[in-house]
Amino acid sequence: MRHTISVLVENKSGVLARIATLFAARGYNIDSLSVGETDDPSISRMTIVVRGDEKILEQVEKQLNKLIDIIKLNDFLNVEHVERDLVLLKVKADKSTRNEILQIVDIFRAKIVDVSTNVLIIEMTGDEEKIQALLNMLKPFGIKEMARTGIIAMARGG
Repeated sequence: MRHTISVLVENKSGVLARIATLFAARGYNIDSLSVGETDDPSISRMTIVVRGDEKILEQVEKQLNKLIDIIKLNDFLNVEHVERDLVLLKVKADKSTRNEILQIVDIFRAKIVDVSTNVLIIEMTGDEEKIQALLNMLKPFGIKEMARTGIIAMARGG
């Protein structure tokens, strides 16, 4: 089962290593990890996406809550929330394919952020399904490179 976990942590060195070590010790592969400062510079938000067994993940969450650097932990499994991911794609685009790619980019409300003779760099923000749909549409043109930020998430409401 897929879990998206939001963790507020002290913004200091070594915190990420301690959390990653905890997941590794339990044999969990982290599918996605993003970390950024919050509106309070002394606090960072980590969004961790993992798949796995409920019991083991519950143990990992309990151990995370014991770490002194953890301020708050939320598993969004049964919580209404918003998720976003950002992707940059470098796609082959010659004169014969450029217009078709531009139409696809427009349909997905993505952006062209760099243009060269035979390549476009495309930026898109969205949920995993939307990004995967864009990837499927652009794959036949030739994706040369891809970079993703990893999912960030926030619970709905107050």
